[in-house]
Amino acid sequence: MADMDIAPDTHAGGARDSPLSLEQEELRGISRTVAEIHWLLLILVLLYTVFSGAKDDPVISAALVAGLLFYAALVMSFRYANFYRNESRWKVAIETWGMIAAVVWSVWHTGKLASPLLNLFLLPVITSSLALSKRATLLLVGLIAACFVLLGDGAGRLLSLSYVGELAAQLAPVLLMAYITTMFSADIRYGLNRAKLLAETDELTGLFNLRGFSIAANGLFGQAMRYGRPACVMMVDSDNLKAVNDAHGHDAGNRLLQQLARCIRSELRHTDVPARYGGDEFIVLLPETPIKGALDVAERIRAAVAETPLDAGGERVGCSVSIGLACFPEDGRTLEAITARADRAMYNAKQAGRNRIERYRAE
Repeated sequence: MADMDIAPDTHAGGARDSPLSLEQEELRGISRTVAEIHWLLLILVLLYTVFSGAKDDPVISAALVAGLLFYAALVMSFRYANFYRNESRWKVAIETWGMIAAVVWSVWHTGKLASPLLNLFLLPVITSSLALSKRATLLLVGLIAACFVLLGDGAGRLLSLSYVGELAAQLAPVLLMAYITTMFSADIRYGLNRAKLLAETDELTGLFNLRGFSIAANGLFGQAMRYGRPACVMMVDSDNLKAVNDAHGHDAGNRLLQQLARCIRSELRHTDVPARYGGDEFIVLLPETPIKGALDVAERIRAAVAETPLDAGGERVGCSVSIGLACFPEDGRTLEAITARADRAMYNAKQAGRNRIERYRAE
């Protein structure tokens, strides 16, 4: 082994941040949809006020206009006054409750349960189904049911079976819309999460691919830079993939890569970020890890690979890896620079005889 200083395990735990930008991107898309639903509600009530008989009744007209102005002020404050610097589910929930209040006000002044605006209750249901959880949507439907009781003056008739049946019939479109939209939204989220997983995962090994590594590692490395914490990059390369491919076929070579990925993953914390770099090369980011701890982890990986021969058609084939290490801040100030130097150290390990670990050293 080349010039290795093995220290007690200083590979201490650290919190891994999931990239906030991904969550924020999803919430921004939802927020744009919610904004359009807000304006749709305003336009529908305004059209009713202008083109129905409501304009001939000054009391109803004034009440509707006052409600529209108040609701428009609420929408403008949430959309453009920056009360919330970041999008959040709570912000959408508050907007949805405001939407229900606006609908109740409009329906109350236009005939209550006989109002032609009664179906506007579907808009907050759609909003909640798209942006919030199933439980939140169920609670919202319960709130709308309470509004129906209030609008129908039915508080004293809740024990009447006929009234409960009538209420259920009135709520049926709301319940149906909540169910369909929630299921549709869940399917969309599952598809998007599945597509994201496939786009960021190496199909053969199950580790991150380069795209997934970049997303996960950049945030963690940014933390290391911001707070002056150590972090190391490890490049791991198979010493005998070509020989296995030539002697036993590509299927055996693929199984060798999968075995290497398992050996690497078995020696890492859940906060470390392993990825397939390409071909027979792997990369690992070790956050919160000084060089001595990284050397210890590298040695455990090297030993695990050496102690796990590949079963190639009944023949046990010995395996080994060459590992290069570079660390922040001593070997570079950017993730790209440290990765390049870890790759150079790994190349030096190859040149020095393979099955060994090399730390980057300035020439």
